Amino acid sequence: MLSLAVLTGCNLLPQRHVQDVGTEIPVQWEAAGSSAAVMSEPLPAGWVETFDDPGLTGLVATALENNYELKAAAARVDAAIAQARVDGSPRWPQFFFVADHQQVQVREAGFGSSRFNAFETLFGISWEVDVWGRIRDQHQAALTEAQATQSDFYGARLSLAARVAQSYFELIEAKLHVTIIEQSIKDRTVIAELVRGRFQRGLVRGLDLRLAMNDLANAESQLRQARNRLQSVARRLEILLGRYPSGEDLAADGLPLLPGAVPAGVPAELLERRPDLVAAFNRLQAADFRAVSAQKLRLPRITLTASGGTRSVDLTELADPRSAAWNVFAGLMQPLFTGWRIQGEIFRSQARAEEALNHYKNTALNAFREVEQALEAEEWLRQQEAALRQAVEHTESSQKLAVYSYRNGLIGILTLLDSYRSTLSAQSALLSVNRQLLSNRINLYLALGGEV
Repeated sequence: MLSLAVLTGCNLLPQRHVQDVGTEIPVQWEAAGSSAAVMSEPLPAGWVETFDDPGLTGLVATALENNYELKAAAARVDAAIAQARVDGSPRWPQFFFVADHQQVQVREAGFGSSRFNAFETLFGISWEVDVWGRIRDQHQAALTEAQATQSDFYGARLSLAARVAQSYFELIEAKLHVTIIEQSIKDRTVIAELVRGRFQRGLVRGLDLRLAMNDLANAESQLRQARNRLQSVARRLEILLGRYPSGEDLAADGLPLLPGAVPAGVPAELLERRPDLVAAFNRLQAADFRAVSAQKLRLPRITLTASGGTRSVDLTELADPRSAAWNVFAGLMQPLFTGWRIQGEIFRSQARAEEALNHYKNTALNAFREVEQALEAEEWLRQQEAALRQAVEHTESSQKLAVYSYRNGLIGILTLLDSYRSTLSAQSALLSVNRQLLSNRINLYLALGGEV
C-alpha cells in the first residue's frame, strides 16, 4: 500500500530540459576572429542556393528525390510510426471472433456409429484497464521514439545534401587539377625539346636531357593519378544521386565563390535546431517513459474479459439467441514475487535512461565542437589561401625567369625543373584550399543544422 501511495501520489517522469548538457553553455561562440560567430541573425533556409551554382542546386534536388539511403531512412520513419500504433493497441479492448465446423462420429457398443456436424460461433473481448497509465507510458515512449526517427530522417536529408555538395566541389577540384597538370606537361614538353636541341648541338650534357625526360615522365604519371581520382569522385557522386556509376562529368568549369558570412546565432539555439540533438533528446524522453512504465509493473492490474457463442448441429440455428451462452469476468492481479523479473526490468530501464542522458550530453558537446571548429577553420583557411595565392604568383614569375636564365646558361637544369615542380605544387595547393574553404562552409551549415 505504501508503494501504491508513492507511485500514484507523485510524478515519476523526470523533468528534462534541452539545455541540461552537463556544462555551462556560453552566450556566444568562442571561435576567435570569426564574423559569423557574433552574428545573431537567423540561419537562412536553403543554404544550397547561397553558392549560386545551378548545377549544384539541381544535383542536390536529384539526390533528395532518388537517393536510396534517404528512402531507407523514410521507411524507418514509417516503421517507427507503425510500431507506435502497435505499442498503443493494448489501451483498447481486443475483440475476436471464431467460426468453427466439426464433424463428429460417435460409436456405441452393439449399435454401430452415428455421424453428425457441429457448428459453433465464438466471440471474445479482453481489456486491461490502464488505471495507472502504464500502457499509456509505453505508447508515449513509442511515439517519442518515432519523433526521434523522424528527426534522424531530417538529419539524413541534411547530411545527404552536404555530401553531394562536397563531392561536387571535390569533382570540380579534380577536374581543374587535371587541367593544371596537362598545362604543366605542355610546358615541360617544350623544355624537354629545348634541352634535346641544346644536347644535339653539344651545348649540354646527356644528363640534362635525361633529367628533363624523367621530370616529364613524372608529370605524366601525376596526370594519370589525377584522372583516376577524377573518375573515382564522379562515380561516388553518381551513387549519391541514385544513378549508375558511369563516371559522367557532372562538374562545372570552376569553383564558385565562397558565400558571405553565415549568421551562426548563439550556441543555445543549436540544441533545438540540429536534427541529431533533437533525436537524442527525444530518445532520452522515450527512455524516461519506459522507466516510469516499468516501475508501474509493481501495481495491481485490472482486466476485463468476456466470451460467448452458440453451438448447434444445424447451421440455421446458430442465429437463435436462445442457444447463446456467454460469461463476463473481471480480475485483479497484484504481483507479489516474480523472481526479481520486475525489479530487473526497472533497473534495466533506468540504466537505459541514464545511457540516453549521457549520450545526449556527449552529442551536444560534439555539436558545439563541430561549430567552433568550422568557424575557426574558416579563418585559418582564408589566411592560408592568401599566402598560397602569393606563392603561386612568385613561382610563376620565378618559372619564367628560370627559363630565361637557362637559355642564357645562367642556371643548371635542376634549378629549371625545380621551378616547374614548385609552380605545379603551389597551383595545386591553392586549388585544394579553395575547395577546402567551400567544404568547410558546408561543414558549418551541417554543424548549425541549416535546412536544405
